[in-house]
Order: sequence, then structure tokens, then C-alpha cells
Amino acid sequence: MNYELDDEQRAYANSAREFALGELAPHAATWDAESIFPKATLKAAGDMGFMGMYTPESAGGLGMSRLDASLIVEELARGCTTTAAFLTIHNMATNMIGKYCQQAVIDVWCPGLVAGEMLASYCLTEPGAGSDAASLRTRADLDGDIYRVNGSKVFISGAGDTDVLVVMTRTGDAGSKGITALLIPADAPGVNYGKKEHKMGWNAQPTRMITFDNVEVPVSHRLGAEGQGFAIAMEGLDGGRINIATCSVGTAQQALEDAQVYVSDRKQFGQAIADFQNTQFKLADMVTELVAARQMIRLAASKLDAGDTQASTYCAMAKRFATDVGFKVCNDALQLFGGYGYIREYPVERYVRDTRVHQILEGTNEVMRVIVGRKLMMDGALEVIK
Repeated sequence: MNYELDDEQRAYANSAREFALGELAPHAATWDAESIFPKATLKAAGDMGFMGMYTPESAGGLGMSRLDASLIVEELARGCTTTAAFLTIHNMATNMIGKYCQQAVIDVWCPGLVAGEMLASYCLTEPGAGSDAASLRTRADLDGDIYRVNGSKVFISGAGDTDVLVVMTRTGDAGSKGITALLIPADAPGVNYGKKEHKMGWNAQPTRMITFDNVEVPVSHRLGAEGQGFAIAMEGLDGGRINIATCSVGTAQQALEDAQVYVSDRKQFGQAIADFQNTQFKLADMVTELVAARQMIRLAASKLDAGDTQASTYCAMAKRFATDVGFKVCNDALQLFGGYGYIREYPVERYVRDTRVHQILEGTNEVMRVIVGRKLMMDGALEVIK
């Protein structure tokens, strides 16, 4: 069992670190304060290959493993949590299109998406269907070779500023087997966008409600077969949980390093804060938990890449643990900064705001516990996960 990265993986991480330092970190505070969606920077990320990391090579992507992609995402999150998080959502939607759409549709959309010249949003959550994705109600009724889509989606990242939507709709009866995924151009007639939500964090990407009013979608724009949508969504969520967990760890790593510098420079009672045993113990706990979270993510990603039958459980465990740890490390870093941590002159308060939502999206951490608990108790017996 080898825990070391190979030369190629180190090269991926180094290129992402350079991009984060040069293109993300210098602007992240402004993007947050002014709610700027940095499309030009996302295009630059496309030039680096970061907008189609695990999209199939046949669709123009890099076809990377989820483990390798996580190395890139972690470094990007150190530069700007919000931009890195949107980039992962775009990657998820682009991969779905490249993997499940007809070739003619792939040829139209994937070149621009992989290049970052076009952007994608993923539309699953509804006003009455959050964690219970199988209960979604947005309908797509077949009329000849056209689906007519009616309903609404909420909390959609990038909505109103992206070019294409991957939308989970109900084409059949209640339950997971009645869900179908459709590709809908973002400017299609009948697609309407709500107000930009005012959020605690993630301000560098817009979040809006989308309503569909008799939107006509050709059958050729379907992803996979009718009724396959829930399986596609769950596959996407496994990877999405790896992604958002990785964003938490990357941000927390930066928070830890910022705190180390601060406590070494800041003096109280005649000595550096770093000299106090309490500070050293706090830093020791932060780095220990962060390393554990990173390794859990990499274990889950490797199982997902290998097609392990328990990969979904490991993804849920990694998401729960890493997003809890990531937020805690950022919050602990803020505490080490004292009053300065609470003002926007320092980025640590933004780290706290941006990582808080990670414990909610891609399935709340309470739902992650449900997934793991049910797996353990499957068939009434305790199954050992190892």
C-alpha cells in the first residue's frame, strides 16, 4: 500500500498550486466582496485542462481519475474556495454530458465546456426535494420526440450565468426509477431565473432558483435512457462528495498555514503566541485532523476509481468527516487570529464562511450518517467496512 504521490501526480498538484497562487488568491477577496463571478478566470482554468478533468477523452476531456482530480481541486481551493467549488460542479455536469449524451450532442457542447468557453450548471435540488432527491417533482412529459418540462429547481450554482443545464426531471411514476436526466440550453424559451440569492459565503458564484415553463427539449438531449436519471445523479453525487470534501481540506490547509504565520509573528505577554503550549496543542490537533481527512478523501477516491462496491459508503464517510474537519480547522484558525480573524483584512473569516455550506450541500452530513449507518446495518447484521 503506497501513500506517496508519483511524479505525474505531483506535477498535477504543482500546476494547480501555481494557478491558484497566480490567478485565484490575489482576487478572491474582491470576488467575494463584490459578488463577482470570474468567468475569464474559469476560461483560463479551461486552458489548463481543469474544466474537463475527468470528462472522457472521447468527449475532449482529460479522462483523469477522481484521485488525480482531487489533487488539483485541493490546490485550487487554497486560492479561492468558491471558484474551486463551482469548477467542480461544472466538471460534474460536463462529465455527465460527455459520458451519457448522444455523440451529436457531445460534439456541440463538450468542446466549449471542456475549454471553459461555456459553463454548466447541475439542477437536482427542488423546493420540496433536497436530501430526498428521489422525491423531485419537476416533470418532463413526452410529446412525440419532444419533452415538455415544467417545474422548478433551487440553490443552483451558476444559474443565470451559465450556458447549459443538466436537469433531473420526472418522466415516470414516483420514486427513483421515474427520473430522467436532460440537457437544456440555459437560454431555452421558458427557462426563467429568480433573484440572485444573498448568501453567507460562496459569493463569487451566483445562486438562483430556476423555473421551467413548458420548456421544449428534444429527446436527443436526454442523458442515457429514460428512467436512468437517478442512477446518473447518484453517480455524480459520489464524485461530488469527493470534490466538496477536497475543497474543505484545501481551504483548511491554507487557513492552517496562515495561522502558523500569524501566531509566529504576533506577540502577547512578551512572547510569540506560537510559544504558548496551548497554541502548539491547537495547531497539532488541526494538522492531525487535516491529514486524516485528506487520507480519507484519497481512500474514497481510489475506491471510486476502482469501482469498489462500497465506494458510495466511503464517499459519504469522507464527505462527512472532511467537511466537518475543514470547517473546524478554519474556525480554529480564526480563533488563533483573535479579533483580527473576524475582520476582512484577513482572509480567514472568508474561509469560515465559504466552508460552512460544505456540511450541507451534496447531501447534508446528517444524511451522510444515514447512508453509512444503513450500510452497516444492512440485512439486520453489522457489516464490517474495511
